[in-house]
Amino acid sequence: MKRTILTEEHEQFRKMVRDFIEREVAPHREEWDEAGHPPREFFHRLGELGILGIQVPEEFGGGGESSFIYNTIVFEEVARAGVSFGGYTVHACLILPYLLEYATEEQKKRWLPGFSDGSIMTAIAMTEPGTGSDLANIATTAKLSDDGSHYVINGAKTFITGGATADLILTVCRTSPFDPETRRGGLSIIAVPTATEGFSVGRKLNKIGLHQQDTAELSYSDVRVPVENLLGEEGEGFSYLTHNLPQERLSIALNQVGFAEAAIAHAIAYTSDRKVFGKPVAAFQNTKFVLAECSAETQMARVYVDHCLELLDRKELTVADAARAKLVCTEIAGRVIDKCLQLHGGYGYITEYPIARLYADTRVTRIYGGTSEVMKTIISKDLGL
Repeated sequence: MKRTILTEEHEQFRKMVRDFIEREVAPHREEWDEAGHPPREFFHRLGELGILGIQVPEEFGGGGESSFIYNTIVFEEVARAGVSFGGYTVHACLILPYLLEYATEEQKKRWLPGFSDGSIMTAIAMTEPGTGSDLANIATTAKLSDDGSHYVINGAKTFITGGATADLILTVCRTSPFDPETRRGGLSIIAVPTATEGFSVGRKLNKIGLHQQDTAELSYSDVRVPVENLLGEEGEGFSYLTHNLPQERLSIALNQVGFAEAAIAHAIAYTSDRKVFGKPVAAFQNTKFVLAECSAETQMARVYVDHCLELLDRKELTVADAARAKLVCTEIAGRVIDKCLQLHGGYGYITEYPIARLYADTRVTRIYGGTSEVMKTIISKDLGL
């Protein structure tokens, strides 16, 4: 189905991203898998090409684009090539809304130029051991120093994407004692430079997939951060997190539609070339029917997320509709990729084939950014249930 949201300028950007991946990313896939993340020079290169700072205002060294479509094109091309951009999604798609919406002018001048050129890579630390999706139970504390000039942070975080390679981590802390009556009050977001004394990266977690994207445990032991690093208002952290969830969850949905489309393309190519009983696997009715089902589901998902993308650009995407997008698209991607792997036979389980990497990388999307069960809870509340 023809997409109506793309312009010639978008397609030119796509060609630039595709050429870059073919020249400078794809040849290093195995090397970066083994290292657990791309080298630092890679992020500088993304900065040089304008990919990191697409939505950063021009006055801070960015591209000044307001639309999220350019980010979507990056997702699609990364999926198509079967590679990863490390912590790109967290940096450019999850962190930036917080900085644009809640940072002061002084903070923007301090952080956004480096954010755009790749010299300041970012991450966000929400999840803690034992909290999972229940952010109201965050226990990491940030207390004012005696002279009121610093926050002193103590606590631990886990499952932090980009935590081992970031220079600045937006850390969700409790700045006032937990109140069971309000639960969600008292949380604040503080930008912690990772070079600060008392901050340390613990284990780099070994995952089933997403091998080019580091995921780490973090420790804060009397980490002193200037009060000037508080993002927005003290105690408003939970509302900020909620405000930015639609874009985060739509990012995951868009990524997964790209994965499903890539899986279908890989399956068509493989089954057209692979012969069984004297004819291509693609010639069998079962293959045609399976791919037809996959195409129908994926096309429906694409139309929905493209519409959500338009709503996001107009600042009209609701939390519930973003939850619907994440729930449906991650479930569809899981089904489609599984079917496409099956069409590869035994080779689908071999990691040198892109379908195997798609299979491993997609499973976690039904967990991070809010589990499928949390999405269902949000949607049911939207239905008045």
